[in-house]
Amino acid sequence: MELCTYKINIRGTVQGVGFRPFVYALSQRYLVTGTVSNNSNGVEIILNTDTITLKQFLIAVEYEYPPLASIDTIEHCEMTYIPFESFEIIQTEDSGDITVNIPPDLSICKECEKELLDHTDRRYGYPFITCTHCGVRYSIIYDLPYDREHTSMKFFQMCKLCEEEYNNPLDRRYHAQPIGCHDCGPKLNLLDNRGMQVEVITNEIEKTVNLLNEGKIIALKGLGGYHLVCDATNKSAIQELRKRKKRPTKPLAVMVRDINMAKMLALISPKEEELLVSQERPIVVVQMKDKYSSDIAPGISKIGLFLPYTPLHFLLLDKLSFPLVATSANITDEPICTNLESLEKLQNVYDYVLDHNRDIVNGCDDSVLMVVKEQQVMIRRARGYAPIRIELPFTLKEKVLALGANQKSTIAIGFKNQVILSPHIGDLDSISSVEYYEKNIESLERIYKFFPKVIAYDKHPKYESTKIAKQIMEKNQDIVSKEVQHHHAHILAVMAEKQITSKVFGVAFDGTGYGDDGMLWGGEFIICDCEDYERVASVEYFKLLGGAKAIKEPKRVALSFLFSLYKEEVFTLNNPTTQEFSSQELDSYYTAWKKGLNAPLSSSMGRVFDGVASLLGICQVMSFEGESGMLLEELFDGSVTGSYAFNYENGKIDILPMLSALLREKNISISVSKFFHTLVEIVAAVYKPYDLPLVLSGGVFQNKVLLGLILERFPKAIISNTIPPNDGGIALGQVMATMNTSRN
Repeated sequence: MELCTYKINIRGTVQGVGFRPFVYALSQRYLVTGTVSNNSNGVEIILNTDTITLKQFLIAVEYEYPPLASIDTIEHCEMTYIPFESFEIIQTEDSGDITVNIPPDLSICKECEKELLDHTDRRYGYPFITCTHCGVRYSIIYDLPYDREHTSMKFFQMCKLCEEEYNNPLDRRYHAQPIGCHDCGPKLNLLDNRGMQVEVITNEIEKTVNLLNEGKIIALKGLGGYHLVCDATNKSAIQELRKRKKRPTKPLAVMVRDINMAKMLALISPKEEELLVSQERPIVVVQMKDKYSSDIAPGISKIGLFLPYTPLHFLLLDKLSFPLVATSANITDEPICTNLESLEKLQNVYDYVLDHNRDIVNGCDDSVLMVVKEQQVMIRRARGYAPIRIELPFTLKEKVLALGANQKSTIAIGFKNQVILSPHIGDLDSISSVEYYEKNIESLERIYKFFPKVIAYDKHPKYESTKIAKQIMEKNQDIVSKEVQHHHAHILAVMAEKQITSKVFGVAFDGTGYGDDGMLWGGEFIICDCEDYERVASVEYFKLLGGAKAIKEPKRVALSFLFSLYKEEVFTLNNPTTQEFSSQELDSYYTAWKKGLNAPLSSSMGRVFDGVASLLGICQVMSFEGESGMLLEELFDGSVTGSYAFNYENGKIDILPMLSALLREKNISISVSKFFHTLVEIVAAVYKPYDLPLVLSGGVFQNKVLLGLILERFPKAIISNTIPPNDGGIALGQVMATMNTSRN
């Protein structure tokens, strides 16, 4: 049969995952000649073969690709015949637009784990063992294509044995960019909290294990940043960590040795187990078996568990008899620390640092997920899952930079029919977090050689992301701006993930979003498509006493509700909310409420949760975001049925009848349960006349009870599974809104 030359282009996550050696092995199987190389779009194969062998080769590529790879498209065409004597892996220069996926960081694979614990293996106990099937990727990348000289491993010269493995196409470590060993790779270093070297008798891991056994708090350098770790069974160690980090009640994540240890602590469904043991190794929020430790999650029966994902974690937990508290090393609301310089701010929190000398180029926090009605819900998309490439259901007219929101921020770049969404960046509430945010913009633009023609941003004039958008526009007069309403972006993010362009009925419940009328929206019902939206209903506005202070003090929201219900009679009321204020304070707040002094209007469902928690005496001042909702979840009783009354007229939802009935209820568990059922009834009442897909988004839908009840009532309701419902998805939604935006 006649030999022809074919060009095959493969796009997807196909670099840094062993794809070229996989193709090389196929060439040996099918006895074909040619070349395989990385380029800016993915992998390119030039093949000399006949038509029958070509079909077999393509089928093998499509169904046998490496475990960490994912293929988006395979295209092939015949080209002018080129004679090849053999099949080779070659380097190519490519100056086109970069569309290849950045590979995410993944956990250690089974083969490396086996070698790690094998006394006869030359990498026995090596805390940075890796191969093409596992390990660091995104966190060490400076640029694409993903080659060693473009990573922080370029500072480590391979020894002869590692070099032989690296250059052998049939070896598991062929072109494994982070390859190293005891002789030539990164090394551990144990320091005290003053930065002084700690004397080690055996090795750093043995010493660290001893320190953890003594109840010490260790700053442990991982893949995308440092963790603060301590014995999860040591009450005094946990209390000391909380005291030093000024984190009195926020739940702490726990790293367990294996799935068996996880099952000792929590009730784990098959879907949750699947996530826990996956190569992404996210933190999965699960139900505790008992109140395992009131210090891990005070007042809350859920626990965030995750399994070790680096060789270093494995080596530590292999020698420990207990799980570890493992919380991100950062100042509250600031980015995770990625080097010793940034870690210095926490030197009064940790006792020792287990450090290493491989630089973290791109910080990346742990991902957090939960499972609701057998559906995966992403709470924080980061390590293992990010950056992510999302295919749009249309082609963009211009290159788009989307700057997201202000809380749980992410950024996105859009080009052609795809969007690259950054990992979780965090809240833009400090100078360092804004600098980190800007660094993420620069990194994505540099890696993808990206020059935006359109910039999309939130309507809120005081968001740091909006201010940065304005600065970019001032520097580049030709750039086209696209202001996107916050809740429209929430719904569009789900539509992007689910490839929807038709009209939908969107329910956006969150804490705060800037409305078209300048008010603080957050209990919104909209009909929308990519281009426009109509607000068809919302929670009736209420006043936030003290403005921004009300976000952290539910008692202020509740007092506003009481003033709406009872006016001056509030002064004679005796309930958990009024007990929080002196008579003088009640008098001054009533004046402020009547005159609207520092009392902006809001329709936020997140604030409704806060107000209810205060009225029932559950939470008056929050120490972390979402605390009131978590505490309400704990009091929900699935056996309780029925709901409270509310008024819905002319697009406005009056919740005061619900609050009045709730205050009269004598059983707090019944109050809370009926509150949740009432929210479902509100959604049902507003949605009833519309024959459109029901789409849910916004941070309130991270509440497992509420989301579960709505999915029971509306099994076809559409939620995001790979993108967070909170503001982590806003940037993606902003790109969707630019579908028809161009410089014309």
